[in-house]
Amino acid sequence: MKKVAIIGAGISGLFIANLFKRSLNYQITIYERSNLIDLDKGYGIQLSVNSVKLLNEIGFDKLQNDKKFNPEKISFYTTKSLNKICELNISDFNSEDCKYTTLKRSTLLNFLKRNLEKEIKTNYNISKIKQQNQLIKLSFENNETFECDYLIISDGVFSKSKNLISNNQILPKYNNTLAIRGVLPNSTKIIDNKNISLFLGPDFHQVVYPVEPNRDLNFIALMKYNLSKEEQKNYSFFSDDIFIQKVLKKIPLKKREYLDNLKELKIFPVFVSDNFYRIQNNNIHLIGDAFFAFPPSFAQGASQSIEGAYELFRSIENSKESNFFKNRVYKIKMVNIRSKFNQFVFHLSNPLTIIFRNIILKVLVKNKKFLEIYLGKIYKN
Repeated sequence: MKKVAIIGAGISGLFIANLFKRSLNYQITIYERSNLIDLDKGYGIQLSVNSVKLLNEIGFDKLQNDKKFNPEKISFYTTKSLNKICELNISDFNSEDCKYTTLKRSTLLNFLKRNLEKEIKTNYNISKIKQQNQLIKLSFENNETFECDYLIISDGVFSKSKNLISNNQILPKYNNTLAIRGVLPNSTKIIDNKNISLFLGPDFHQVVYPVEPNRDLNFIALMKYNLSKEEQKNYSFFSDDIFIQKVLKKIPLKKREYLDNLKELKIFPVFVSDNFYRIQNNNIHLIGDAFFAFPPSFAQGASQSIEGAYELFRSIENSKESNFFKNRVYKIKMVNIRSKFNQFVFHLSNPLTIIFRNIILKVLVKNKKFLEIYLGKIYKN
């Protein structure tokens, strides 16, 4: 029986743990630095059909319908006038069993950890990773050690495990964007509470969508914002009331009253990966944001974490570990290009280019060939 250590109990780490647990060939242990799994309050995530199909293999399709939602459209609006530009039918990519899904991040994490309580160890902060032939020795700050055959690193964009192996060669960078998260009451009048609403503005865009039927709405906005190196590192800065109000005042909305209804408001800087890091040992692998973090403008963060974890599990099962990195880089590059392009297009500020963008959007959302290339290549495994 092979011993598998997983660093990080986020979406990718918990999903791959579920896949390993189905096999009698592996003994898994999940190490989480925090004293509990971060359920991130009520914030939402989007899952495209590529990840829903994989989650269904471990019973996601049996999750209660009142815990998830299936929007059919993405409606595009302008932030200043709130006029609808166009709408995209994302349900065109659905099948009977796999549908575009929105839900709370906490709901997905609770689902993923439901059968892993015995395998999860909290308050374990990695301090050293030593590679000894085919075995990998882990040391933790509590002076415990563990030897394993496979090490899966899934501890996020600021992965300490990745830094230990790479000697801090590959560090994330701030992409001059702030993310603003919150929860809006379902009674908010100016928004379609049955679909995904995407508002486009100068150096800014926001997305609002339901995460459960007839419940509150998830709010996420991305705003261009320059920060000094000191400000990027000072996380207490992003909880400061003066700073929060300063950011909210810069949101380019004509009707701003619903911002007063935002609950569980959180602001944080967006960090992205600048390059890929290949580990020479085929028994050590990166997944999720530890593998590569891209801008959140294509709503593929959770889906690619799930897809990457699945690809890695299959490559280990089939003894093709060396193929995993190349295949994953190919897919992530496609997602990264689309994410950067989306943010650029969403944040246009010149009035003339905005007019042309809106005209082109109206055409492209109805062009099946374009949608198959731009979305289908990502949504289909």
